[in-house]
Amino acid sequence: MAGRIDIAFAKAKAENRGSLGVFITAGDPDAATTDALLDGLVEAGVDFIELGMPFSDPMADGPAIQAASLRALKGGMTLVKTMEIARNFRQRHPDMPLVLMGYYNPIYIYGNDRFIDDAVAAGVDGLIIVDLPPEEDSELCIPARKAGLNVVRLITPTSDDQRLPAILAEASGFVYYVSVTGITGMASAAATSIDQAYKRIRKQTDLPIVTGFGIRTPEQAAESARLSDGAVVGSAVVDLIADAVANPASTDEAENRAAVVRKVAAFVGDLSAAIRA
Repeated sequence: MAGRIDIAFAKAKAENRGSLGVFITAGDPDAATTDALLDGLVEAGVDFIELGMPFSDPMADGPAIQAASLRALKGGMTLVKTMEIARNFRQRHPDMPLVLMGYYNPIYIYGNDRFIDDAVAAGVDGLIIVDLPPEEDSELCIPARKAGLNVVRLITPTSDDQRLPAILAEASGFVYYVSVTGITGMASAAATSIDQAYKRIRKQTDLPIVTGFGIRTPEQAAESARLSDGAVVGSAVVDLIADAVANPASTDEAENRAAVVRKVAAFVGDLSAAIRA
């Protein structure tokens, strides 16, 4: 049976366009704002959402997402509360794919079996665990797959043709091509390098291949989605949230929340429109 991720990518393909994924950090700056932002992303036209699990040492992330994790943790966000956000989101949005993205340390402390059970119960569709290599598939990947969760693999410019089979062996849902060597939110890749990487990866998998890291504008998102099967935008969205936290629209908490949701939804709407164009 096709899952939500499969259906979303098939729908985009039928519309002759790439898919749009957006990343935000759970609990940044608080749980209620995350709930409102998730609703705003759905209304703005995303095809799937990556919900970051805050971690104190997110080594693959640039300053924007590092700061978002720290804001969330300072505000009291935990993995238990992240699961609650996911569960409530699923009740409001039964069809939108939701992928948890983060690092293995918090999951290990939480307990692998408990984490998998709670993610499935919350209606999570997949996992992106940045620092868990395929050599450790028995730790989390294989049990998660058996439980019905997709395991999305990251492929980087340094992943050569000899390495790809190991990376892709247990991959499902889609493949995330990290288009630059380095951390999130910094440089953006040239079109030629994305095109070449897509063709190289496509020879070894039938899964959708989306491009992320360094995509900050609607034009870049549209180009990446045209050259691959989709684009993921994270740091540019997180920056908007950070700016709203640093420069509140008013002294009223509800008004501030509504303002940041409007700002993020407008930007994501532009991303979605560019990809659909």
